[in-house]
Amino acid sequence: MSDSGVQRSYVSHLEAAIDGSVLPANTLQTTHAGRPLWVRYDLDAIAAAVDRDALRSRPAGMWRYLELLPLADVDRRVTLGETMTPLLDAPRLAAHLGLLNLRIKDESRLPTGSFKARGMAMAVSMARELGVHRLAAPTAGNAGGALAAYAARAGMDAWIFMPADTPMVNRYEASLYGAHAFLVEGLITDCGVIVREGVEPMGWFDMSTLKEPYRIEGKKTMGLELADQLDWRLPDVVLYPTGGGTGLIGMWKAFGELASLGWLDAPSRPRLYACQSSGCAPIADAWAAGERFAEPAQDAHTIASGIRVPAAVGDFMILDAVRDSGGAALVAEEGRLLEWMRLASGLEGVALCPEAAACLDVLDALVRDGSIQPDEEVVVFNTGAAQKYVEAMATDLPLVEPPLDYRTL
Repeated sequence: MSDSGVQRSYVSHLEAAIDGSVLPANTLQTTHAGRPLWVRYDLDAIAAAVDRDALRSRPAGMWRYLELLPLADVDRRVTLGETMTPLLDAPRLAAHLGLLNLRIKDESRLPTGSFKARGMAMAVSMARELGVHRLAAPTAGNAGGALAAYAARAGMDAWIFMPADTPMVNRYEASLYGAHAFLVEGLITDCGVIVREGVEPMGWFDMSTLKEPYRIEGKKTMGLELADQLDWRLPDVVLYPTGGGTGLIGMWKAFGELASLGWLDAPSRPRLYACQSSGCAPIADAWAAGERFAEPAQDAHTIASGIRVPAAVGDFMILDAVRDSGGAALVAEEGRLLEWMRLASGLEGVALCPEAAACLDVLDALVRDGSIQPDEEVVVFNTGAAQKYVEAMATDLPLVEPPLDYRTL
């Protein structure tokens, strides 16, 4: 099958992550008992219908894996040309960290400059398929711009609420794409309250992280792509910056589906490390305490705005995935994020965002304490472009005047 033409959906049902309750998939759904939903597929039917190796004949990108996505009619997808993001060798950074095999999965190449494009492409596509016309979401950074862009592409109204100290580019881009964008004195959780309480009076659909089931399905394509790029095997270790956690949860779901389909040539799955900042680490704190649910973070602050999420509705899903993988949820030192961001960008030429810098601080500690061995295959996700964080990039450049005395350089 090419990436055009009508397909049938292989979705069998929706499942409540908290208690396993089964819900129908062909109608608009939000949460169950205030907690997220899984999208479940008829994997036996997919295995019978799809030749894994034939996927390579389709264009590269998230829509290559149509049968493992919920959209019934691919011609109704909302797309801005989502590409397969590169998996880049990072030999100089690896050497600095004491590793032999380090790669960076660079999500900054996607539309709107971050991995949020995957989730919003899928969620907006499904919203349109299910008859939604008005969308709203809180955002701490890149999600708002992505929702605004995909809503514009779909011809929908979007309402975006973000903390007043959200990075400059994120503030401007939501407005640029025509969304109704507002700053809020508070955190993303305060923005979430505004969206939730506005559902009835404003008639919008709440697109908050994990408040609908389809952003996970878009984000899981990171895991599908990773397996595809590694010829249907998986690395030993994946480090992922974690706020709401949709990407990490989605990838773990993808790995499980691939294993059930028999598409993985090696049975082992990666150890997942959820990486947070010391300025906002509710998931890592819950991990350290041996808890399945996280207490909200107090006084949340970090330059890595995408992981400044004091309370995640999918906290138990993140912690379950981390435990099942044999990994951990760990804390990076907030004061070192800019250092790692500049070091990695300077060594490899990759525009590393501060969220990914948190992964490098965690990785450094894991290599030092022997939790990750030098010969293990490690993948770090760069979830957004550094250029979207101009505040973090700011530096004072020396001024020179011609004629220049080159001996002073």
